[in-house]
Amino acid sequence: MKMRHWRPLLARMGPPVVVAAALLAGCGGAGQNGGVAAAQSPPAVTRVDARVQPASADQARPKPKLLAAAPTPSRVYLGALAQEKIAPANSGGGPHRVGLARAAEATRTAQQTLEQLHWQPTGGGGQVAAISFLAEGARGLRLGVVIRQLPAGTMLRLYRQADRSTVLQIPGQELLQRVERKALAGDAGIDGQTWWTPDLGAHEVTLELELPAGSAQAALDIAIPRVSHIFEELSPTGARAFAPWMTKSVSCAQDANCDDTQAGQRDAVARVRFTENGDTYLCTGTLLNDSLSSGTPYFLTANHCISSQTVADTLQTDWFYRSFACNSYTLSGDATELLGGATLLYASESTDSALLLLNEAPPAGALFAGWDASPQALGSAVTGLHHSHGDLLKISLGNLLEQTSCRADGKARFQCDGTTGNYYTVKWNLGMTAAGSSGSALFNRANLVIGMLYGGQGGCFETNAFDYYGRFDVAYAAALRNWLAPPVSTTATATSSAVAAPAAAPVSKHLAVYRLYNGATGAHRFTLSADERDGIIRSEPRIADEGIAYYVQADARPGNIPAYRFYNPAGGAHFYTSSAQERDGVQRDSPNLRYEGVAWYVAPDAAPGASAVYRFYRSSSATHFYTISLPERDHVIASQPDFVYEGVAYYAWTSP
Repeated sequence: MKMRHWRPLLARMGPPVVVAAALLAGCGGAGQNGGVAAAQSPPAVTRVDARVQPASADQARPKPKLLAAAPTPSRVYLGALAQEKIAPANSGGGPHRVGLARAAEATRTAQQTLEQLHWQPTGGGGQVAAISFLAEGARGLRLGVVIRQLPAGTMLRLYRQADRSTVLQIPGQELLQRVERKALAGDAGIDGQTWWTPDLGAHEVTLELELPAGSAQAALDIAIPRVSHIFEELSPTGARAFAPWMTKSVSCAQDANCDDTQAGQRDAVARVRFTENGDTYLCTGTLLNDSLSSGTPYFLTANHCISSQTVADTLQTDWFYRSFACNSYTLSGDATELLGGATLLYASESTDSALLLLNEAPPAGALFAGWDASPQALGSAVTGLHHSHGDLLKISLGNLLEQTSCRADGKARFQCDGTTGNYYTVKWNLGMTAAGSSGSALFNRANLVIGMLYGGQGGCFETNAFDYYGRFDVAYAAALRNWLAPPVSTTATATSSAVAAPAAAPVSKHLAVYRLYNGATGAHRFTLSADERDGIIRSEPRIADEGIAYYVQADARPGNIPAYRFYNPAGGAHFYTSSAQERDGVQRDSPNLRYEGVAWYVAPDAAPGASAVYRFYRSSSATHFYTISLPERDHVIASQPDFVYEGVAYYAWTSP
């Protein structure tokens, strides 16, 4: 399986009568209101076709290099996980659990963790240390790193001692932003402060920290009180390797590669891994296209899988996770992992739907699935594509029987009845679903998404068993259209002007931020004032106008946050941050930077229409660089080694 490095938030710019008691097919369980969503004026856009992720959009990131002399890690040993804990992990329906939380007593507190870090000097005057965690018998490990404070410029790396050729690297600044984003979403507790490291598929994992020159060890406040011990095999040792464990699904499960009716749609489906309260689970999700075919990676799954930003942050996705050939039980050589998590845009119990924005660009060849936001004809043929039990991609073929109303009956069970409601009842003629299938899309005869799997009764020999899918059209009318069919200017083309502005989307005025480049120093300057821009260009001939960088808001409004500005006399440029914690740290630790107050206001997360602004630091000029362009970000990373990528600065807009 190909493993990919973290990529920050992708932000594309414009157009470029049955009564049944059932089991949730995936993780957790959430109460359902059981009622039909209130009628709204029908959206102008009710159908969007699919598009394929082009190779040009999948710009490979260079692998970060290990230090010339990797630090000798301290070691934390965890014994084998007791079998009596594993056996009941998936009993009684509900979530398909593949990992259990375990205490790590040696690093339970910040003081204990600091004692495990044996610092060694780096060539640049900084310090580096590492801790290796080993859990006997584990098929994978996720470290629960509680982050309260990191010195500016801290870099974290993750790798295996047995194979240091694959090193995952993430700036501390990005992790602090994730913590702050979760706090803004309502989780300021221990779970909101926890970064769950990606699973590398081994019983040992090493966490390395590098502090820049001048940073005090005392400024580091992290702890690792828990790990998630993965007890199921989730990936083979090599591409196209025969793996008997892939036959976990029951005998009636159908290999998706044995049916070509959904050949294209297979590329839209990903296996989903996530961690909640230290336990790790599997579900299924589907990449969705939007009305602009913008390439924004919207990802649909179930609310009972992911319903909070804290859980969305732990997301890993496995793409093209299917057999090489029909019933070969051999993983396709195209299988690819994305490890960077997601931003939760919307989650609803009423249709058991969740819409995420992936933090990474989908791999080349992935399909942005089309969708149909109109009610579907009863009796019509439907298809399900899913990862039952986390297995290679499966297919189920059947018919849509009726609408129904569903409600939760405990954590892992629910009941459905009636012939109207927010759900579809589906009867399979071939194949079935199981734990791990939750959140998978239901496709109609036109190969368009029309629902999300809530759960079902399942089983190869249960002839009167049904599955239940949240209605995509209801979720779309309620909120999904805010992202999947965003409003456009009335001066746009006739086709795009037919997209009606969602009633829930507030109208806001955005102001342009202009970008200037100093050819003498290599520094960039940003300003809201066109007069200031023009004055600088007239008085300084080496300054070039590079146009509009992005759009922001000039004053405080509900839902936005301030972006703070510092002036750096050494580089003759400004530094911006939306983090109050980072602002306070810079004021405390960097007296050479002059605080100038609030520059403008931005979005705290990927709100409808908002895109990530990426931040770099250039040590040679002691300046920062900002861009909202994903291709420009990837170009700088690949070709400008003097620029250190620091993650997402904040979220702004690409249009007025």
